[in-house]
Amino acid sequence: MNAIISAPELANELAGANPPVLLDVRWQLSTAAAAGAAPFDGRAEYTAGHLPGAVFVDLDRELASAPGGRGRHPLPDVEEFGAAMRRAGVSSGRPVVVYDGGQGWAAARAWWLLRWTGHPNVRVLDGGLPAWEAPLSTDVPVPAEGDFAPEPGALGATGPAGMLDADGAAALARSGLLLDARAGERYRGEVEPIDRVGGHIPGAVSAPTTDNVAADGRFLPAEELRARFKGLGAGEDGEVGVYCGSGVSGAHEVLALAVAGIPAALYVGSWSEWSSDPGRPVAMGPDPQ
Repeated sequence: MNAIISAPELANELAGANPPVLLDVRWQLSTAAAAGAAPFDGRAEYTAGHLPGAVFVDLDRELASAPGGRGRHPLPDVEEFGAAMRRAGVSSGRPVVVYDGGQGWAAARAWWLLRWTGHPNVRVLDGGLPAWEAPLSTDVPVPAEGDFAPEPGALGATGPAGMLDADGAAALARSGLLLDARAGERYRGEVEPIDRVGGHIPGAVSAPTTDNVAADGRFLPAEELRARFKGLGAGEDGEVGVYCGSGVSGAHEVLALAVAGIPAALYVGSWSEWSSDPGRPVAMGPDPQ
């Protein structure tokens, strides 16, 4: 199963006998609120226009639990997540397509969570809302209750359903390949606009997820992604893990790896969890160590 779907392919499937459930997960990482600016309002964007039949999903409230010691976007309570997905019409026997405003990070977070909890058929709209050329809708659907029952780890401990904790990420940085999906300047510790300290997990390799897409927000071709990740050290049999700031852009990199055919696990707590513990080591500069 492909991890992404193009807008023309999605239009064809929506007109078919078993159309996918559509989830709109518009969200943006923004530091503007710290300066007093109004935060991005994904629900307002959804209300102004969305793919016909799509249901809005709130990343901060339904795809994460409250920020704290486990990071800014820790895993949601599994039962609450399942209830939110059922309200959105998600069932195990029906495909799901997720999209966001174009960056792809929020959609990838929903994709990863649904995969981690056992949904067998989830894809992300490549390029997000800007790739959709048909008319939008302002009608807010009330879908029939779905039957999705989340089973964490049901699809295995590795691959796009895999998850790492802090100790697992530290170990993988030594034994396999741990990729840091944040911007290079945050990896190097030159700037840190959000978390307690800058830098990276010792042994992690810098791999900004923004380099996985073209200027239009669509993923690079699979062969180009495969070449990129192999150049970073992803071998045929070695384990690969990804982290970011809080488990959102890292999910996007896991998605890019899936497009390339490379299984990878996500450290959900990511740098926001790691850096909050003064006992965890921090590496600075361009060198992984």
